[in-house]
Amino acid sequence: MGVAVAVLWFVVVLAIGPQGDLTGPASRMLAIFGAAVVLWITEAIPLAATSIFVILAQIIMISDEAIVALPDDFEAPAYEDIFATLANPVLMLFLGGFVLASAATKYGLDRNLAGVMLRPFGTSPRSIVAGLMVITALLSMFVSNTATTAAMMAVVLPVAAGLPDGDRMRVALVLSIPVAANIGGIGTPVGSPPNAIVLGRLTERGEAIDFLRWMLMAVPVAVVVLAAAWVLLTRMYRSDTTHLELEVGGEFDRRPSAIVLYVVFALTVLGWVTEPVHGVPSAIVGFVPVVVLLATGVFTVDDLRRLNWHILWLVGGGIALGNGVADTGLDVWIIDRIDWSGMSVFAFAAVLALLSLVLSTVISNSATANLIAPIGIGIALSGVVDIEPLLTGLIIAITCSLAMALPVSTPPNAVAYASGHVATRDLAVVGIIIGVIGVVLTVAAAPPVWRALGLL
Repeated sequence: MGVAVAVLWFVVVLAIGPQGDLTGPASRMLAIFGAAVVLWITEAIPLAATSIFVILAQIIMISDEAIVALPDDFEAPAYEDIFATLANPVLMLFLGGFVLASAATKYGLDRNLAGVMLRPFGTSPRSIVAGLMVITALLSMFVSNTATTAAMMAVVLPVAAGLPDGDRMRVALVLSIPVAANIGGIGTPVGSPPNAIVLGRLTERGEAIDFLRWMLMAVPVAVVVLAAAWVLLTRMYRSDTTHLELEVGGEFDRRPSAIVLYVVFALTVLGWVTEPVHGVPSAIVGFVPVVVLLATGVFTVDDLRRLNWHILWLVGGGIALGNGVADTGLDVWIIDRIDWSGMSVFAFAAVLALLSLVLSTVISNSATANLIAPIGIGIALSGVVDIEPLLTGLIIAITCSLAMALPVSTPPNAVAYASGHVATRDLAVVGIIIGVIGVVLTVAAAPPVWRALGLL
């Protein structure tokens, strides 16, 4: 059904063609954009397949190699540039994060770090939930939140299964992992795909933000939301259990290859957070461990095959879509359909945040970011609403990652739901409350602080 609707939209819009101030190139891009919206929302075909469709459609319809001639006054993008979105610096940054995350899991670095970091939290159930959430959030800033959830679930599930039947602490323990993984992902540009999509859109429009500045703005938000989530979980799911023991990790791997990983991991993270000092772009810093770990055999070709390449293609297609919308002037045409000038900055930010949150609850947060980022950031750049493009991008990225009210909302949610200890109702209640807290914080509380600190 989704494919049929997408094809119908595509054909009808192309048949209608230019209308009024909708130019020929913009009408072609509208056909591509609408079809992508339908396919991403319905997931009638894999998300990455939709991204690749976007790239191919732009090459044959709006590039300098378009199969149907474009107006002489339209400066068509080179087809090489559209293909090049699959090697965009943001994707190289994400690739570096993927390689580091996969290598950390391979050598048990994530579980062993969790074991070391959990020890100070004692044996009280409330403090253990706090420890699990802090560690999961920290790991999710640099390691895939799905991989982090899988690793931490291996720690939690045996303990949850050992609690008495009906002990509500079981739900708190299991639910704390996906909640913290989703929240932690907002903290760095490599923490989640929506961050990469927004970063790519900002960079393409001349509004680049370095790794440290992103962290300075996003990590405090993550900390506050994480603390609120901990209070919520430990109050909703009280337990008579007073003592819990977690068996986490073992000895750190001391093989030479593991030592190389530890050094490369530490130096890469250090390079990312000190970007304003040395001036080397974070994408270049992130590409170094790919070369070093492959060259030293720490990360093998077989390991490379197992990476989530479809995520990189999904992000690449989103970047291409945003570029196409801007290059053809479709963003201006869409923006002009609504009188945004009558909307206050706060109202615009709230609409953007709620739209991102609601859509990401029912479809992939990556797909949501791909759809909303080009238009939202385009409106900010147009000046019709007096809001900073960076603030617009952060609102989209953060609220997309805070949508966690259903098992399908994020991969960490799906992992927790599959454990059998968490019901859909648990996810819905906790997810909605955390989402609302995140929206209020991102739209109302954080921007004045960011401006006061000179971050906006």
